[in-house]
Amino acid sequence: MDRVNISRLSDDANFNKFHVKILAWCFGILILDGYDLAVAGAALPSIMKSMQVEATAAGFMASSALFGMAFGAVILGALSERIGRRRALSICVLLFSVFTAAAGFTSDPVYFSVMRFIAGLGIGGAIPNVTAHMAEYAPRKFRGMLVAVMCCGYAVGSLLAAGLGKQFIEEYGWQSVFFAAGVPVVLIPLILKRMPESLQFLVSKQDNAQLREIAAQIQPGLRLQAGQTFMLASAGADKVGSVGDLFRGGRGFSTVMFGVACAMGLFMMYAISTWLVKLMALAGHSLGSALNFLLAYNIGGIVGAVGGGWLADRFKIKPVLCVSYALSAVFLLMLGNGIQPLYLVVAGVGATTLGTQILCYTYAAQFYPASIRSTGVGFASGVGRVGAIIAPIAIGILVSIKLPMEQNFMVISVFGVLGALAVAFIDHRASAPAFGIEQVQNESL
Repeated sequence: MDRVNISRLSDDANFNKFHVKILAWCFGILILDGYDLAVAGAALPSIMKSMQVEATAAGFMASSALFGMAFGAVILGALSERIGRRRALSICVLLFSVFTAAAGFTSDPVYFSVMRFIAGLGIGGAIPNVTAHMAEYAPRKFRGMLVAVMCCGYAVGSLLAAGLGKQFIEEYGWQSVFFAAGVPVVLIPLILKRMPESLQFLVSKQDNAQLREIAAQIQPGLRLQAGQTFMLASAGADKVGSVGDLFRGGRGFSTVMFGVACAMGLFMMYAISTWLVKLMALAGHSLGSALNFLLAYNIGGIVGAVGGGWLADRFKIKPVLCVSYALSAVFLLMLGNGIQPLYLVVAGVGATTLGTQILCYTYAAQFYPASIRSTGVGFASGVGRVGAIIAPIAIGILVSIKLPMEQNFMVISVFGVLGALAVAFIDHRASAPAFGIEQVQNESL
């Protein structure tokens, strides 16, 4: 009996309204995810004042969510291969919505940190799942761009946090922007019912009825014969993978390098997103003006992500990513030295830190085969959280010892150089297209 190669069907499809639906779901979830993470950075000066904590303690408070993200990325990324991405993403939304809102009810740094840790589990788990989901469904010729556009939802969420923070924190208190994070929990029934399930999960469960419906939406007008079943392109991709598979097939060293690259990128990203407002306030800018820099940073991140995705679809993604990491060091040094126009420089920092990290996730999603795609992106993101965890604490220490502004940004810029080196050592020959994408006899597509 002929088997339909649904991976190839997805790869070769023309972009249509079904892909818009997938993009909208993933984009929307990342808006919520980005808001829940960035809200702490936007409110940090007010939280420090309200709870009477110093910069070093505030750094530990900000890092509590990042500790949770490290575990959430690995655990929920791998769990989705077994329970499906809809259920995994519903768990993520439940965790980051409820416990971010709960943090708004606390007045003690320890309780605040505990709530943020639990919220971080959901925040960290959402990123690898939606990245893998979009990469799985996106047509090959638009994949880099679509994943990058989707990841811009994360930056939009950060923009929303900065915008609401600017409007409401001074008038209603920092708690108000945390309470708003609880609203998205009402979306969970819709995610479970309306969001298309992972192709890999459906093939592993041999759910041919759902696969037939999805195949008809991926390629309208497709005629399937009665009784046809479905397969994925990679040998063994219809099986549930594990973390151990990330280190097989020649992928081990590259898996480590993905983790290092993510750690470098996330250090820069969270050093800036957590401390930019405070650093600019220390430089003499008002709270409203300092929040404008956070807006410029996230706008730059959106431009960098979309531009990087466009370049990645037209050139090789690896050199594009290397150059982007290197440029992040340049823009950070410019920011530290007060090069004008300052808002444009901050936007450049956003493009080459936040935008670069989005592109790194895109590369990881393309690198790993379908059976371990969520696991691979989750592992890179989880290991990378080491950089994210260290960043708020390290910069908090630098702020507390009152280093000159240029030295703070010089320290952060070193991580851009290290990220470029890590990406350079990734062996693209061990990627998904090089392993297991063979012709299968009797396949119909």
